[in-house]
Amino acid sequence: MNSKILTPAELNNINQKYRERSLVLTNGCFDLLHIGHIHFLAEASRLADFLLVVLNSDKSVRRLKGSGRPLYPLSERMEIIAALEMVDLVASFEEPTCRRVITEVRPDIYVKGGDYTRETLPEAETVQQVGAELKFIPLTVERSTSQIIQQIVSSHNREDEVMQ
Repeated sequence: MNSKILTPAELNNINQKYRERSLVLTNGCFDLLHIGHIHFLAEASRLADFLLVVLNSDKSVRRLKGSGRPLYPLSERMEIIAALEMVDLVASFEEPTCRRVITEVRPDIYVKGGDYTRETLPEAETVQQVGAELKFIPLTVERSTSQIIQQIVSSHNREDEVMQ
């Protein structure tokens, strides 16, 4: 197992192990890694000493994105994110939002993409309650996993039509 990947118990004890340095936390499905994710995580990692990325569980992704998702199981998504040099720690959560993790971890900075605002972010109040700074990183590439999936499906459908 990758040493960057935290068990639930290790995540609960993160404050004792990493609090001497600043910690930035972000979360997401990271279902199909693309250039937008890379730009986002690189920028997030520059904000603090440690970048902790917490991934939605498979069940949580299905609730958010639908029955065909995630494309990869949580264990593979965690290994892929952990393999990135700019990511220091990886964990997962089951709930629909990251509120519990924010409360437990108490990051210095909580980061989300520019497709969110303080008003649309479910975790905004929790971030404020724990005294963390909330930052939004502008999207540098208009790319999403849903777009990529739709592109693949459309391309596949066109190929089927041509072959008939």
